[in-house]
Amino acid sequence: MSGHSKWATIKRKKAAEDAKRGKVFTRLVREIMLAAREGGGDPDTNVRLRLAIDKARNANMPSENIERAVKRGTGEGYEGIEFEEVCYEGYAPFGVALMIECVTDNRNRSVAEIRHVLNRYGGNLGEGGSVAWQFSRQAYFAFPANDRNLDQIFDLAVESGAEEVKLDDPELIEIFAPLEYFKTMSDQLERVGIIPDEAGLRMIPKQELELEPEETLKIMRLIEALEELDDVQNIYSNLYISDEMISQVEMA
Repeated sequence: MSGHSKWATIKRKKAAEDAKRGKVFTRLVREIMLAAREGGGDPDTNVRLRLAIDKARNANMPSENIERAVKRGTGEGYEGIEFEEVCYEGYAPFGVALMIECVTDNRNRSVAEIRHVLNRYGGNLGEGGSVAWQFSRQAYFAFPANDRNLDQIFDLAVESGAEEVKLDDPELIEIFAPLEYFKTMSDQLERVGIIPDEAGLRMIPKQELELEPEETLKIMRLIEALEELDDVQNIYSNLYISDEMISQVEMA
């Protein structure tokens, strides 16, 4: 598994124990709202909404919160604040590329907060297109391996358009596919009773950058600081994180 995937796995485990659940719910609500606004409020016909709702349920969000978010997204009985998706590009120290996805009701606030954090840690905000060329957007699915038949899952994934199936972590199965196969893959996993812990479109680095341990840790702290910002939904980097770094973070 790539360093990025290992780091993402740790963050998922930490999120499950996160006492600041209100902040987790806020991000999930925004995701549901945007999905409903773009594709309608029916999860049976809106794949993105169905996945957002599944993610919210996995985080134990109350049903009434989910229903309220869907209605707000479709505009049913709600007016006022409008959220939008925006992606910022930048560099951390040592040339590490960053893609920072936000959901915000105020672009000026978001960019100011992101720039402040990057500057504080020795990074900088880039122009549009300055970083994006180092990444490709792919459909991504991850779910526990448990006692699943790995050969069957591999065959199902490949037949549904997957480019890569990873099982480097014995606890986690990861599937990567081209964007156009997102719905097909999602439908096939649902057909065999698999609800992914994570499913969506992800920015995958075309080439990862490996640094010295102290440098790697510094970048990881920068990413954590960015993730603390309310408007930030996802952060992608081309940083390779070694097993040594993973062990340090797990013990923290």
